[in-house]
Amino acid sequence: MTNNISKSRLWTARIMRGLVILFMLFDSISKFLKPAAVVEGTVGLGYAEHHISWIGALGLLATILYAIPRTSVLGAVLLTGFFGGAIAANLRLDLPLFSHILFPVYMAVLAWGGIWLRDENVRKYIPLKRG
Repeated sequence: MTNNISKSRLWTARIMRGLVILFMLFDSISKFLKPAAVVEGTVGLGYAEHHISWIGALGLLATILYAIPRTSVLGAVLLTGFFGGAIAANLRLDLPLFSHILFPVYMAVLAWGGIWLRDENVRKYIPLKRG
């Protein structure tokens, strides 16, 4: 998967993927630990407290799949769905655009960008061409 790519492209991809993985691990694990801020924030988005662990489990599963190179595309697809739900929840409450509503978009761009940079097959299906 990493054949014939420059070291800088490979490291950029690793950093992008690493940021997504670290953020999602932090987010998912915090949902299992349920500190007051997580419970308050999740309930504030309209979810019941007993849903918090399920949200964490789904995020953790998608993140693990994303972190494994052989299943990274499936993980990215699942994370994209997860991020879509976060966008919808934030949009429904009319939260700030750049810090809340678009943050999951930033994460999705990092997730897919990290795969796109290192996987020729993904670049074939998602070509970025100059006009």
